[in-house]
Amino acid sequence: MSSRLVGVGVGPGDPELVTVKGVNALRAADVVVVPVMDTGERGRAEATVLHYVAAEKVVRVVFALNERTDRVRREAAWDAAGERVAGMLRERRSVAFATIGDPNVYSTFTYLAQTVGELVPGVVVETVPGITAMQDLAARSGAVLTEGTEPLTLVPVTAGSAVLKEALAGPGTVVAYKFGRQAGEVAEALRETGRLDDAVWGSALGLPEESVRSAAEMDGRPLPYLSTLIAPPRRGGGRGGKL
Repeated sequence: MSSRLVGVGVGPGDPELVTVKGVNALRAADVVVVPVMDTGERGRAEATVLHYVAAEKVVRVVFALNERTDRVRREAAWDAAGERVAGMLRERRSVAFATIGDPNVYSTFTYLAQTVGELVPGVVVETVPGITAMQDLAARSGAVLTEGTEPLTLVPVTAGSAVLKEALAGPGTVVAYKFGRQAGEVAEALRETGRLDDAVWGSALGLPEESVRSAAEMDGRPLPYLSTLIAPPRRGGGRGGKL
């Protein structure tokens, strides 16, 4: 039988937001891999997984999660991680990889699957969707992501604040990921486009240190790296006005 690599979305941090299918996939796998930074501290994916599977089944694999400037170092880390997971797949029938959010949305899993696919011919790659941070923040803040014919734009601010400004100048709701280090530039972009008052941001969703606040409270100081922003459009015309 072919070996299977399953990317499992475990949500943004709250263990109760892992789907039933996700829990079943974690428990069914021979081993569950969780990504960790080279500093070694426990990440959100690992903390969530440990609510559902025994610690002895979990394998921590170092990824260059925080490396954005040294491409050689980053590529070496990816190759090492891919080789390690490929080795597990040669010895075991199934490996699950736990990733925060969804495995197909800005996830470490996509790079891992590509690397492993080249190292283990015939490996079957599957994904189990997970709740995203924007969905969780919308639920916790009461923000409505879309109505009627509105588009939804998701922007990683690691691509630069200019990308965010362009999105904010357009229609529909704009969601920004990973914007904490550029919080000052993000607040200014919201002001310039008239979206500051209706926008909300959140971090550590579902965790004891959770913060959900109005974007108008941002004072320019850096926020946690994994902060999420929702900037809805101005809505008028009453109920169903965007239909």
